Amino acid sequence: MTSRAKRIFIVAAEPSGDALAADLIKALRSSANDNVEIAGVGGDAMAREGVVSPIDISELSVFGLFDGLKIIKLVHQRAEETAAAAKAFDADMVVLVDSWGFMLRAAWKLREAMPDVKLIKYVGPQVFAARRGRAKVLAQTVDHLLAIHPFDPEYFEPHGLKTTFVGNPVLERVVRGDGEDFKARHGIAPEAPLLLVLFGSRKSEITRLVAPFAAALRQLKARYPHLVMVAPLARATADLARTLVAAEEGLSDLILVDEEERADAFAAGDAALACSGTVTLELSRAGVPTVAAYKLGWLAYTAAKLFLMKSKYISLVNIAANELLLPECIQLECNGTRLAQEISALLEDAPRRFALSKRLVEVTEHMRGEGGAASENAARALLSFTD
Repeated sequence: MTSRAKRIFIVAAEPSGDALAADLIKALRSSANDNVEIAGVGGDAMAREGVVSPIDISELSVFGLFDGLKIIKLVHQRAEETAAAAKAFDADMVVLVDSWGFMLRAAWKLREAMPDVKLIKYVGPQVFAARRGRAKVLAQTVDHLLAIHPFDPEYFEPHGLKTTFVGNPVLERVVRGDGEDFKARHGIAPEAPLLLVLFGSRKSEITRLVAPFAAALRQLKARYPHLVMVAPLARATADLARTLVAAEEGLSDLILVDEEERADAFAAGDAALACSGTVTLELSRAGVPTVAAYKLGWLAYTAAKLFLMKSKYISLVNIAANELLLPECIQLECNGTRLAQEISALLEDAPRRFALSKRLVEVTEHMRGEGGAASENAARALLSFTD
């Protein structure tokens, strides 16, 4: 008599989590030799892998405290529906991917509906940066954490939460580009210095950063007439970025390229000015020395500074290395003069750029994890939990 296939229910509540879940689904099917059944709640990426959500999660993808409060009733409703769907599937295990607020409530509802189901969190809250109390809350809520940062276990395991570092999924997706081909396509001389400019992937980020970035680029162009500046644009905000850049005086020679050219552009870059976030991790993996910048609204920044932010760095690479590999220009320091100074320091010191490039690749190699891609490591861990 053959045993029943493992039944794993996967939950993702926003686009980034949906993409992680889709990669995990592929890895599970590959690792389990078809001895696994998968269902779940998610979006288009999961649906393309054949896991169609019975629940619409599109309205749950919000950013910020106040936006979250506006949909709290809907969050509770979707959490109850998620628990009901997992119970109907008779899941052996539920994997909650990323997204703190919704996943916490979904976990509570799942515990009520299925007291014995194994709850796994894939991607923990960033307690290394803020809200350390969430580590204890998560430990009281789920059975295991699949962590994507090598420093995560030290924050969660003291509270009794078993934690497995599987590697960072962002680094799993990094594609090596062709810098020479990129320069040839755009008529850029092979020896020309090239600065990458990344405005961010959210509308609020671009809106706040375009002015200080533009001021910095004007100063840099005046100082280095042969400097080539290239801005790979995120697909979701490309139109907005083009409009805002067009309105900034002196940026007519900024080369704007679509997301499809991103990897090639990274391979061509000598240095980068970037919105702090996932892209700085991608740039670091490509060995591009980068200045990280960020601005919040003043109310949000004041609250974060006073009550939330605990880490001395905001960039994951700096946190992982415990040193300032990427200069960070935050809030008041995110101005044209300071940004131009930091970029100039990189452009004028080739030995420093070379050493930084090598160090960034070393750190991100450690962050990538061992034993294969993050999704493959996560799949193997999940399948071992069901034994």
